[in-house]
Parts: sequence; structure tokens; C-alpha cells
Amino acid sequence: MATTTHRPTTKPEGRKANSIIAKNAVRRAVVDTNPQSYDRTDPFFAINALRKLLGSLASRIGGCQYKLTPDEHKLSIHLLSIVEPFVGLSPSRRTLTRQPTEILDAIVFHVDSKRDLLALALSCQRMYGVIFPRHYDYRVICAKASSVGLWSHLIVNRSLARNVRMLELVDERSSKQLALPSGITTTDTDLEFSDDELTMHSKQERYLTSALTKMTALRSFTWSSNHSPKYIDAIWPILMKCQTICDVIINDNLIFGSYTPDKAKAANPKSVPVLTGLKTIALHSTKHVFGSTKTPGLARISGMLTSCPNLESLDIGYEHRHGQGYQLPAADDFFLCSRWPGLRSLSLSNLRCSSAHSLEFASVFLGAHTNLEVLHLDLPLGRSTTGGGPTLDLTPNSLPKLRELRCGRSIATAILSCPADSPRPLEVIKGVKLSGLVWDQPFLTSLKASGNTVKRFELAGWNDIDDIRRLVDSVPKLTCLDVTRRTSEIQPQHTTRRSDGPGKAPAPAAVATNVTEWSTVLAPLTELTTFIGIKFFYEVSTLTLSTLATSSPMSLSPSELSRVRKNETVAGVLGNKCPKLRRLDHWDDSGGRVIVLTQGRERSQMGSQEIQNALQCCTTASDQHIFDHFRAATILT
Repeated sequence: MATTTHRPTTKPEGRKANSIIAKNAVRRAVVDTNPQSYDRTDPFFAINALRKLLGSLASRIGGCQYKLTPDEHKLSIHLLSIVEPFVGLSPSRRTLTRQPTEILDAIVFHVDSKRDLLALALSCQRMYGVIFPRHYDYRVICAKASSVGLWSHLIVNRSLARNVRMLELVDERSSKQLALPSGITTTDTDLEFSDDELTMHSKQERYLTSALTKMTALRSFTWSSNHSPKYIDAIWPILMKCQTICDVIINDNLIFGSYTPDKAKAANPKSVPVLTGLKTIALHSTKHVFGSTKTPGLARISGMLTSCPNLESLDIGYEHRHGQGYQLPAADDFFLCSRWPGLRSLSLSNLRCSSAHSLEFASVFLGAHTNLEVLHLDLPLGRSTTGGGPTLDLTPNSLPKLRELRCGRSIATAILSCPADSPRPLEVIKGVKLSGLVWDQPFLTSLKASGNTVKRFELAGWNDIDDIRRLVDSVPKLTCLDVTRRTSEIQPQHTTRRSDGPGKAPAPAAVATNVTEWSTVLAPLTELTTFIGIKFFYEVSTLTLSTLATSSPMSLSPSELSRVRKNETVAGVLGNKCPKLRRLDHWDDSGGRVIVLTQGRERSQMGSQEIQNALQCCTTASDQHIFDHFRAATILT
């Protein structure tokens, strides 16, 4: 007989209750609803907890979907209060000044300019308190090498030493105003006192070199301590360890003295540091006798420049002494061994080439530097008054980017006559002397052939107005011509000097009366705007200018009125021949002022106040060509 077995069953109400209990457990496990479990300084943990809480709302069943329990709502408000100060819109919580002082100091560290530092310091009191005690007075320091108190201060306070960007060491006898941090005095202290002078100099050098090692962010260094026994050889190795430096200026006779290279460094060149960031370096001698020698050389300079592979600007200048036995430094090895692919500006003054082979080295040197844009060469061969002797023999296409040239006539002739596939963008030529002899013709010929782009010409010497005429025919596109330096000491025939009265010395400037001749010579220069070196206008007193501005010219004295009329005539002649000419020499050499010619329509556009200011500096002229307008009260030449 079959039996029936009854299986146990679960009531629906029981299954539903178990499901609700499980869901509540899951909800409790998503986040911790205790607000005390969340740190207010950790917004990332708070935002993650809030994200998990909101993400769990979609998985809830029935009426609980997208609904927060009272504890969860309280927790969400607490989490938002943690996150809001970091991402909210409250200005008081988002300003830079709420950052810690260490963060602000690190930000200001990257501002180099004192002008920018001042602007930032004036923004609020908090930034002022960070910048002025630690940065503003330390960006630029100008001191003497004997300022042991300053060096000791920087040695002790390394965080302040790293804020120095520009350091200038002036000569002990210099009267230049020093720039020291507040609280540092220039008087002797116990630290600087020493009975033994030799010990004192040794102590100064030791403190100076130690302070330099702490200036890890130094960008510019200037050395002019020529009378100090401290040697530049002790300073240069310290600078080579500063990879942030980009500008070096050294004014010292000792850098041109005798030099013996270090054999250990010569045997292992990899041990020598390289200043990859150094872009500009200037090395000059001084007029002082201390440290000078009769046989100067460039051995020490060449050794220093070996560590500067990325130079863009190089300036080497020697102060020539005319005593018996004094020589110029020979540049043979410099031209033979020195190469800088990125060099853009080169200035070499008072150096010599000892042989014809040196000129070959110089030619190869110039041909290898294809990026040169500014070239200043003051070599003895460029000063010759004749056309004989050795000269440069440049390879074709040398100096293709040259824009400015300052050198003697023979060097300029060699550069201008060097063939090139495309014209050089040469705009400025300086330092050429015209002798009026046949030796000028090769230069003028090459200038006429390849000087179509020249806009400015500054003569280093000329003899006669015919020299200017031949120059004008060679460069008709000049906009600026400077003939200030004249080789001949004989005064021109058509000049007059005005004396201030009996017993007084005559005015130093001579006024040229041959205005018509000069205007005819300058007439071919249709683009000429500036002519410097010849004074055409007679001196007019300030009282006369004031009288002309307020009343009729007839109220002037006959002598003053005569000068005014002459000046009007001169302005009219120059304006007719050279319609674009604007700037001319003022009658006052020491005032740093110039005369500016303007057309009548230009003056009509000037304001009344501007005209009154102009009349205080110059004099009036004719209706169409006036010369009384200064663009500013004083225009420096």
C-alpha cells in the first residue's frame, strides 16, 4: 500500500522577510554611516564614500530605491562639508594666501624679477610678509669682496642664499652704491677684524667662495674686484658648479695674465664641469695697473670658455696700454680651437693676429660660425690707413645671417666682397674710417655691390665732405648717418663759433654755415631720417623761446631775432632737400637733446600743451618745416 510523504514548505511571508533582512545587510555594508569615521583633512576618502553611497541607491528594491535613510542623509551632508572647502566656490577657502608659508615661499622662489616681486608683495599683507624678508632684498646683491659679514650671513642661512639671482662684486675703491640685504652693514665687525692683512684676505676669500656654493639658483655674476688679491681662479671653479647661471661678466686684468693649465684636468677632460646654461659672457681688462702685464695672453680665457659649449654672446675686450714694451693679446689659438655652434654675437677688441696663418685661422673661425648676427672686430689690420698688408680671405657663404658689423675698413671690405648665394641681411655698419685716398675705393665698391640692405652707417673718421658724398653714392638707402668723428683736426672753412661775451670761452660746438652744400650731398638719401655729427642750428636762449611762444618775434633783440631767422632758413633748406629728415644735432652738446624736424601737417595734429612743452626746449621755424618739436621734453641721443 502506497504511502504519501509530505514535503515541508516555507511560507511566502517568511521568504519576503529574509530578503528584506539580506538587503538591509547589504545596505549597511556599503559605507560606514558613522560621521566620526571620516577625517576632515582627507577629501578623497570622503568623495569615494559619497560616490559609493549614491551608487548603491539604484540597486535597491521597491520603494527604497533612490531613497536615503536618516543616517545616510546625515552622513551625506557630513561628507559634502568635508569635500566642499577643496572644490567649493567660497573665496575665503580658495585663495592663495590660505596655503602654508612653505608653499608660498616655494612659489615666490620661481619669480626672478624684483619688479614682479614688488607687484606680488603689494597684492596682500600675507605675500608681503613672505616676499620682503626672504626674497626681495636677496634677488640682486651688489657688494665688495671684503664684505665678510654678508658672506657669513648667507653661509648660515642657506635658504636665503638660494634666493640670490644676481651677484655683483665691485672693486674695493669703487664708489658705486651697494645693494645689501637689510640688516647687513658695510662697517667692520668682529668677524672681519684681523691684525694680519694676509690672513684677512685669505679669510675673505674663504667666506666668499663658501657663500657662492650656497647660491644654487644664481643666474648672473659680475666680477669687478680688480684691486683685490683674491684671484679669479678661486671663483671660477665655484661658478662652474652652478648649472643655473646664464650670464657672466668679468672685469679683471688678471684674466689676461700668464696661465698654466691643470695637468690633471687636461688628462681627464670629463672631470671638468660643463656650464650648459651659460649663454652670455663678457671678459674685459681695466685701466688700472694692478694685475696688468706687458705680454698678455688668452690662455686662461680659452680654458674658461672650454666649459661653455652653448654660448650665444661673447665679448672679449683688452684695454691697450701705450707704454713701451706693452703688447696686445694674440688670438691665434683662440681662432684655431674655439667653436660655438649657437654663437650669435661676437665682440673682440684690441686683439692681434701674430702672423699670416692667424688670418687664415680667423677666416676659418668666421666661416664656421654661420649663426653670427652681430660681429665687432677691432684688430690692428682693420685700422690700417693704407690698403696694403694681409687681410681676411673668407670662404664663400660665410656669415650668412650677419646684421650688424663693427670693424675696420679692410675687414669690412673682406666681408662685403665675400660671395654669398643669398644677400646678407646687413643693416648696420660701424667703425669704418674714410681717408679720402685710393685705399677707400675697394671698400666703397664692395659696399655698393652688396650693401643694399644697410640702413645705418656710423663713421669712425673722415677728412672731407667729398668722403661723405662718395659714401652716399654707395648706400643710397640709408636711414641713419653718423659722422660725429672726424679724422682731420682742421676746422672746416665754413663754420662759425658764437661767444657768450667778453672774457668767456667760446661754445665747444661749431655751427656749419654750408647748409646748402650738405643738403645737396644728403639729397640722394631719400629715406634718411637721422643725421648726426654736424650742427646746423644756432643757439637760442630759453628766454627767447618763451618769448616766441607768447608774443611776436619782433619783440626780440636784433641778435636773437637774427639767429631765429637763420634757424628758420636752415630748417627750410634741409626740409626741402631731405623731406624725411627728422632728427638733427642740438646746439647743446651736454644736454643730451636733439632737434626734430616736423612738417606743418604734423604740427597741426599736436596738442596745444605738447607744443608749449616743445617750445621750452627748441625754437620756432617756418610754416612748412619746423624744428622746435621735441617728442618728449628731453630726448637722449
